[in-house]
Amino acid sequence: MSLLSNLDSPHPTQHLLLLQSSISQSSLPLLRHAIAHRNSVKKLLFCFLYSPSGLVGNPTASNVQVHDYLDNVPGFTNPWSDPFSEILKIVEAEPAAVEVIIDSVDTLLEDNGSTSETYKFLRSLMALISARSKSSRLILHVCTPSKILPVIVSTAFSSSITQLIAHPPALLLHLATEYMTPPPPLSPEAKFWGVFIPISERGRDTETLIFGQAGEGSGGRSEMVVEVLVRGGTDTSGRRKAVERFLEGWDIDKSQPLKLSQMNSLTPIWQRKAVVEEAAPDPTQNVSFNLNLTPSQQESRARVPLPYAHEGVPSAPAPGAILYDPDSADDIDDDDPDEDLDI
Repeated sequence: MSLLSNLDSPHPTQHLLLLQSSISQSSLPLLRHAIAHRNSVKKLLFCFLYSPSGLVGNPTASNVQVHDYLDNVPGFTNPWSDPFSEILKIVEAEPAAVEVIIDSVDTLLEDNGSTSETYKFLRSLMALISARSKSSRLILHVCTPSKILPVIVSTAFSSSITQLIAHPPALLLHLATEYMTPPPPLSPEAKFWGVFIPISERGRDTETLIFGQAGEGSGGRSEMVVEVLVRGGTDTSGRRKAVERFLEGWDIDKSQPLKLSQMNSLTPIWQRKAVVEEAAPDPTQNVSFNLNLTPSQQESRARVPLPYAHEGVPSAPAPGAILYDPDSADDIDDDDPDEDLDI
């Protein structure tokens, strides 16, 4: 299953799509793509962090209904209204298949101030989506580090989930250079994920690669790497699959997926592999003398007996046996050296 099929499938196998951003790499290009496609499904977009104009490419799209909560901020809006009950009523009023998009869940949690209340609201919203047709889906956008993320990805919240985690290409370049672990198929799957997962989960390391003294900064990048994690999907025969995890590139300008080998930002990895695979030069060439043996010379060399000092001695001596070749300077006397002593 590809990244694009997880975003644009008319009949997704999971009712929950989680888009995960970080300080070093945003997943907003994926969110914009998800909003712009699947036009046959009614979309309810609830904005809490980003302006609707920055998320909806076509403001006149008839299938996108925007609900702007940017001005509904506790302590600044008087009176402030809790949006939980209002969002549930809006979703309940939709009779057909619907795609509910919330940006972002972390802002929703900060406004409410209660993790348990936010979790109950999301559970109720997930129950409404799951009760509808397969075309219905809940899209949540989170920004790591996130307090609500551990409960969203748990099986108690949803047994099936598609999780798209955005990473900067510099992370893969770092692993290939410092840890000698390029992405598959250049490295074994088990080895790569064993190195990639713990490093990618330490956000501070990735932020240092991007915003450190030798980092490239947050501007000017037109590509990103997407970690796709699918749990509880079904195959073509309808059987439920185990967890599937893979990496795929994303062209931000063209809004389309890429193979890792097609990404311009990862070209050094594949060039380095091509150099390693080149045949090593023959050391016997371009020299002033001949280092090779003719067939007759090889036959003569094979007939030469190899010297062996202990001829006739069993090749496997008894345990504890000592083999000693006396040297010409050794003074070996079999007589008792103490026979002149009156003992």
